[in-house]
Amino acid sequence: MIRFALLGSGSRGNATLVECGRTRVLVDCGFSVRELERRLSAIQVDPATIDAILVTHEHGDHIRGVWPFARRHGLPVWMTPGTAIACELRPGDDFHPVVPEEPFAVGDLHVTPFAVPHDAREPCQYRFDDGDRMLGMLTDTGSLTPHIRDMLGGCHGLILECNHDPDLLAVGPYPPSLKRRVGGDYGHLSNGQAAELLTDIATGRLQRLVGAHLSEKNNTPAHAARALAEALGCRPEEMEIAAQDTPSNWFSLSS
Repeated sequence: MIRFALLGSGSRGNATLVECGRTRVLVDCGFSVRELERRLSAIQVDPATIDAILVTHEHGDHIRGVWPFARRHGLPVWMTPGTAIACELRPGDDFHPVVPEEPFAVGDLHVTPFAVPHDAREPCQYRFDDGDRMLGMLTDTGSLTPHIRDMLGGCHGLILECNHDPDLLAVGPYPPSLKRRVGGDYGHLSNGQAAELLTDIATGRLQRLVGAHLSEKNNTPAHAARALAEALGCRPEEMEIAAQDTPSNWFSLSS
């Protein structure tokens, strides 16, 4: 069984736990060690039970606590070489290179990294499987590509960026340059783009969908839930939307 929990999702910090059998990995850590350990405690997870950290890209809200946490707990860290160049590795750091589209294993989890368009050095996202169920992650992506659609079609679980509502972004407090970045092809997915992906890929096996990485200034959970629900033909109140300040529940993917 695969299960997952989002410890926090948004521009002030991101971290996700993915678990399968005896394996537990942390994807990104945009929080301080103290804050991450507080959030782990809230969902009754001992940091000593984490086996590895996987990193998507080098922006601070995803990598701020990665190396401090890894060094404190003696964890290997997987990231692309481009992401590693943007970080300050020290002698002795347990770094494992990730090559997009080349699968690898961490314990009981099979991991497939895939390239995404985002304004970072070598960003990627991840798909996980245990030979039976698949969990896909897609955040920090400015546009949808055929390869992204291929990677996420048929997943049993999906963590999907719903960063902004274009109308709210247009009238929001960001300066014009930041608005162009967020809404551009190398920025972040809008609610409408997230809904478009759901209508483009096979979702017949989808058990769990979690809207993620919402902007606190340019979106609301209600806007995101409406867009996702319309794409799936269900009610907005059925949608799960990750929060910035509190961890989610555990979500399980059954056979």
